[in-house]
Amino acid sequence: MALRLLYLIFLRLVGLLVLLGRSSASKDVELLVLRHEVTVLRRSTPKPRMDWADRAVFAALIRLLPKGLRLHRLVTPGTILRWHRRLVAAKWTYPHQVGRPPVDEAIAGLIERMATENRSWGYTRIQGELLKLGHRVGASTIRRILKRARIPPATDRHTDTTWRQFLRTQASTTLACDFFHVDCALTLKRIYVFFVLEVGTRYVHVLGMTTNPDGGWTTQQVRNLVMDLDDRADEFRFLVRDRAGQFAASFDAVLVDVGITPVKIPSRCSRANCYAERFVLTVRSEVTDRMLILGQRHLDAVLAEYVRHYNGRRPHRSRELRPPNPNYPVSDLNFRRIKRQRLLGGLINEYERAA
Repeated sequence: MALRLLYLIFLRLVGLLVLLGRSSASKDVELLVLRHEVTVLRRSTPKPRMDWADRAVFAALIRLLPKGLRLHRLVTPGTILRWHRRLVAAKWTYPHQVGRPPVDEAIAGLIERMATENRSWGYTRIQGELLKLGHRVGASTIRRILKRARIPPATDRHTDTTWRQFLRTQASTTLACDFFHVDCALTLKRIYVFFVLEVGTRYVHVLGMTTNPDGGWTTQQVRNLVMDLDDRADEFRFLVRDRAGQFAASFDAVLVDVGITPVKIPSRCSRANCYAERFVLTVRSEVTDRMLILGQRHLDAVLAEYVRHYNGRRPHRSRELRPPNPNYPVSDLNFRRIKRQRLLGGLINEYERAA
């Protein structure tokens, strides 16, 4: 802006030198033309916009005009006084905030998340949930935040249950069971392992192992499961199993007594019991296919250690990379050194921050 002011002053000085060499008649004609142009411009643009450099040049040159001509200029003494008052106001008027303080971006993100994850929640319900978390936010503020995020009110949202939500809800009340076998290294004896999987959390129970899994043995194992679950048995409504002969009528009777309905999958359709089959693939690819099992006691020790890792430390993609029942300590970011713990002779590794 200072460079612009110097440029305008230089132009006026050059113009003054040019005027000195012109005749009075030529100047008078130019004045008439310029006055008429100013009149036309005033009719089209009543309020011209000038920056501070233009104002400085006008204020300096108008003082040199005769008193009668000053009244017809764009810049009058009242204009100069108004510029001065505006300059003083800009210097001594302190900035102040108008209205309520803005909502923190983290709280705004939490409001959008609640509205997205709970399609039936209105503004007041979200306000109550935030109050439980220690955030006091008005319902009108929540409405404004959701409107900015283009999230409609609860009455206009699509509140029908999606297939993903429906299947997850059903999975939380479902168990799945199956057998897998392991052949011993020296005797080639085949050992059958019976397990039950909680579909909702992917928590696995290895109930037992035997070389002869008949109906009586399987029934006793499911009795042990019911006793281990205790009060949690009321959380489950279905148990998915195949049509193998090991699942006798007494097996189903034990489940029915505690309110769990056995569901038989179609014949030769192992995909219908996909959660149990996926665990079989996992335990084979991570443990039993990568080491030699010497006997039943050896297999029992190996599976016990692996199941502790599977339930407490191993991340699951279906659970957002969280274990079924985490048992590791909360990470302290102050400790930068990472410690490795080896399981099964280094076949599986676990990591945590060292103290």
